[in-house]
Amino acid sequence: MIRTEAWVLYEGSPTQSADDLPTAELKKEIYSFPDITDHEVLVEPIYGSWEANMSHALERRPVDICRQRGEEKIVLGNAGVVRVLKPGSRVASLQEGDLCMVFCNGVWDELGYPAKILAYDAPGTMGLLAKQMKLNEKNLIKIPEDTKYKLEQWAAFSLRYVTAWANWKLTYGCLRLQLPESLSPSPWVWGWGGGVTLAELTLAQFSQCRVAMVASTDERLSLIKQMDIVPIDRRRFPNLAYQQDRYQSDTSFKMAYQESEEIFLEMVDEYTNKQGVSIFVDFIGLPVFRATLKALARPGVITTAGWKEGMHLSLMRAVECMKWHTHVHTHYARYEEGLEAVEFGEKNGWMPPLDETVYDWYVIPQLAQEYFEGKVDSYYPLYQVNEP
Repeated sequence: MIRTEAWVLYEGSPTQSADDLPTAELKKEIYSFPDITDHEVLVEPIYGSWEANMSHALERRPVDICRQRGEEKIVLGNAGVVRVLKPGSRVASLQEGDLCMVFCNGVWDELGYPAKILAYDAPGTMGLLAKQMKLNEKNLIKIPEDTKYKLEQWAAFSLRYVTAWANWKLTYGCLRLQLPESLSPSPWVWGWGGGVTLAELTLAQFSQCRVAMVASTDERLSLIKQMDIVPIDRRRFPNLAYQQDRYQSDTSFKMAYQESEEIFLEMVDEYTNKQGVSIFVDFIGLPVFRATLKALARPGVITTAGWKEGMHLSLMRAVECMKWHTHVHTHYARYEEGLEAVEFGEKNGWMPPLDETVYDWYVIPQLAQEYFEGKVDSYYPLYQVNEP
């Protein structure tokens, strides 16, 4: 057995609801796990990136992930950079000292598509909130030895940029099947959301797309503008948060929502010359879904690889058919797509903007709480586990 220091999430009580606590408690303790097998690798995490799935686990929303895995306790953290300490006897591609990006496909199907995610819903897996951890060799992608970029950037790249790569490849392909470049050489691509959306919009720029992103703070709007993305100030339509029951029963809510939706759609018309958005990247879900569909061009694509607010959506199928709207849903990436993303990112400078704030190992619960409270303004919140 291998023993290491880790931040551990324990299973909640069967009667506990997601509303009982703002977040479940992470406990720092000595964590034990079995020695590596022939195809596994012992590593030490260096930098990790705090991801939305980690907050979902702490909020026990939509499920208690420990209970779903049938495990009393788990170690979260499925994005970041690690150093190889010891490769298994049948691992030929890695050696001691190699720096690698974590590829978090924990369980994959016969075609290589993710079925369960490492250090989240994949049973028996552990994450970067530990001083040491073990991974399958297919959970690691070697960082180019002569990389021009910092390890912190590769940590931020590992989940969000890989997700964006796989999602954009399918999404853009769907659009071009309907709308060839000869008809629309520079389509509009808009986005709701955070780090994955930002990554996807910067990737869209390489395809000569015009891009816009919605944000609600001066810091984020400034960053978006610096990256040559049109910043759309969310504060101009503050009540664009659709709730079906309140919309039907609360007249004041309905009027406030309709006013915000009208402002938003007028902005879409202004920027797109009333042609609509060809691709809308939506990682939010229910609160903005209705407005997003109205903003879509004909034809148009709405795409996501995750959700933040509201998993269950409804739509008018006949309208979507008549408008030639394509709905794309992806989930992380295949291993080959991870390799493609790394190669493209290194070659073309498609990398996360570097954030100076890195949370120390001993204040990780503070990062978790500040992320939950919306106090973390970075699109790529990072924490350090071991020395680089």
